[in-house]
Amino acid sequence: MNEIEMFETQQRIKQRQRVGKIFKWLAFTATVIGLFFLALLLIDTWNKSFGWLDWQFVTSYPSRRPQDAGIFAALVGSMVLVALTALIAFPIGVSAAIYLEEYPSQNWVTRFIQANIANLAGVPSIVYGLLGLGIFVRTFGLGRSILAGALTMSLLVLPIVIISAQEAIRAVPPSIRQASLALGATRWQTIWNQVLPMAFPGILTGTILALSRAIGETAPLITIGALTFIAFLPVSANPPFVDVTSAFTVLPIQIFNWTSRPQAEFRNIAAAGIIVLLVILLGMNSIAILLRNRLSKRATY
Repeated sequence: MNEIEMFETQQRIKQRQRVGKIFKWLAFTATVIGLFFLALLLIDTWNKSFGWLDWQFVTSYPSRRPQDAGIFAALVGSMVLVALTALIAFPIGVSAAIYLEEYPSQNWVTRFIQANIANLAGVPSIVYGLLGLGIFVRTFGLGRSILAGALTMSLLVLPIVIISAQEAIRAVPPSIRQASLALGATRWQTIWNQVLPMAFPGILTGTILALSRAIGETAPLITIGALTFIAFLPVSANPPFVDVTSAFTVLPIQIFNWTSRPQAEFRNIAAAGIIVLLVILLGMNSIAILLRNRLSKRATY
């Protein structure tokens, strides 16, 4: 390489470095701007909720008087809805991921299913609400019950659970499977005893993050007819202590109802409800991170 070629190469390298630095600072600026406006929204929400967020607010039922209104029914409804959604979506999603990753050959049918799962993950949530209204509420006759809401939310999060479980299963080294099969284990024994324990941290993390999305959704539940004012809990005195046929409400719907009212006090208690919802979401995400780290260390050993 002569001196001219070396000079041109050095100039190209410097130009690429300049472009890389410009892109780095543009990305950093975009991040700072996003965090700045997020901080403004959080500060404004916190200021509006100040003086309204207390234990009485958490343990009280909704009321037409702002000073007596609370989120107890909506909070319990959200917890029950998320629990039922997890019970439905987790086993179905993980089973589907195991089948798609471990059993079928990669042909056009498998690719068609994979493409549809990926497309369903990007479908607007209101579409799932309309689907739940047509199938669970009307066709199956479940009415505006919490079971219909859980089934609808399960459809919403199922593609996310399947995709995250597939990625976790795919990350398990093929040598683990080959070693297990070489020792005489069946395919199912290999999946149950080797693949799933190693993939479980990723599966659990993806599931919790999917449920975090479900707990903040409003449009599907409004579509199937979740109530905006409710003064009872979807529970029963008999096992399993959940009345799946009961009407229900959730935190996002209760917050939406308060923000639509003309009194300024209701906007303040809506801000307090937003703070509670944010705490729940941050708690779920923190649990996902802790479980992933803990189970990853255990799987390493």
